Order: sequence, then C-alpha cells, then structure tokens
Amino acid sequence: MRIVQITDAHLHADPLARSRTGVPLKQFKAVVEAAQAEHPDIVLVTGDVSQDETPASYTHAAEALRAFPCPWFWLPGNHDHVGLMEAEHPLLDEVDLDDWRMLLLNTQVPGQPHGELGPKRLAALAERLETDIRPTLIAMHHPPVEVGARWLDAIGLEDREAFWQVLSAYRQVKLIVFGHAHQAFAQTQALGVGMSEGQAKVYGCPATADQFLPGADDFALDEASRPGYRVLELKGEQWQTWVERVDL
Repeated sequence: MRIVQITDAHLHADPLARSRTGVPLKQFKAVVEAAQAEHPDIVLVTGDVSQDETPASYTHAAEALRAFPCPWFWLPGNHDHVGLMEAEHPLLDEVDLDDWRMLLLNTQVPGQPHGELGPKRLAALAERLETDIRPTLIAMHHPPVEVGARWLDAIGLEDREAFWQVLSAYRQVKLIVFGHAHQAFAQTQALGVGMSEGQAKVYGCPATADQFLPGADDFALDEASRPGYRVLELKGEQWQTWVERVDL
C-alpha cells in the first residue's frame, strides 16, 4: 500500500495569484504531476487546501487531484472552509487500507491558527481505536508535537498532551502525519510507560506552497527549499517513508 501525502497548497480563486515565493496553483500542479510517478494507491491531502476560502480554490485543487488514477482524500486545515471542501469532495474520517486503517482527524478551530481536538473529538478517537486493533495511521493538519520553531509551536495542536494521553492505551497507532509546518519533519513519540511502552512515528511534510524555515523563533521562509510531498509505503505491519522535492 503506497500513500502520497500532499499538504498546504494555499490556493486562491485567481489561478495566477502569488504567494510570498511563487504561484501556489502552479506549484500544486507541479507536485501533483511529480507524485503521479510514484503510482500511489491513495493520495492524502492534509489541509490548508485554500488560502482565500473560495469555492473556486477547492475546484482548482479537485481538478488537479483527479489526475490521480486512485482515490484521494482530504481534511481541513486552519485556513479551510469545511462546508466548501465537503461540497467539492467528501470529507471522510476513516479509510480502510487493508492491513492498516487510516483515521483522518479534524483539528480546526474556526477563525484560529492553532488546532484543537477537544474532549468530544478525543473521546470519539478513543472509541474508534477500541474497535480495531489493526496498525493505524492517523492524519491531521496541526502538529501534535513541537517541531522546534517557536512561532509554529505556539500554533500547533493546543491539546497535544491530552491527545497523547488518549493514544497511550493504543499500541496499534504506528504512524501520525501532519501538515501546517511547511517542512519535512520526523520524530519518535513514546506511547505509555514502563514494560508496555510502545512507539509512534510522527512525520511532517513539505508544503506545495511556501516552505517555512526550520528552527526559526519568528516567522521565516526557507527560500532554499523546494515544494514536495511525502511517500509512505505500508508492508504488513512495517513501513518506509521518505520526502521527495519537486523542481519548478
């Protein structure tokens, strides 16, 4: 099972609109074209599809994503309009991956840059994890860990401690992928303590739009990096993952 993760397109209704370092739609299409060569079984888009929350921005994204000859799924980021996304393409909360399952979490707090699951979503997550012991991939927009950039960590998943407390009882959670950080990232997170301790791998992904400078205290762009995507290869209970960058 091969999954391609694409994230943070920040598209506008105007296809020629510019971001700080380029044209988001042009870059999004370039990433989609390059990722087709990976022959994915699933494409996952982890939020901030739109910058201006317009119907046209989601239509641009969907038209490009339909070039993949495989199913694709998306979830909202802090810049997205959930109703407009769902009108263009369904928002699912779970995808069957044969030996694995993928849970898609909505961490959006409307009108705010940070993310939060809250007690109801956390309780629902625990209930879902109770029902299936297959290896589990969790996808979300906001980082559930600190990524090492002070300004980004201030607008990550606000209730991340509660999130990890829920996961501590479920060793089947193997992988967590997120967007929002506009950079490649990898970290191992312990699940539980003592003899029963498990581990989850946590991965961030380059944006298709502007890249953020790793380790920055204040907002800064990484103008030396290129747009990219992440590939996840699931084989039994094992996996491999890597990031590909795209020339423009």
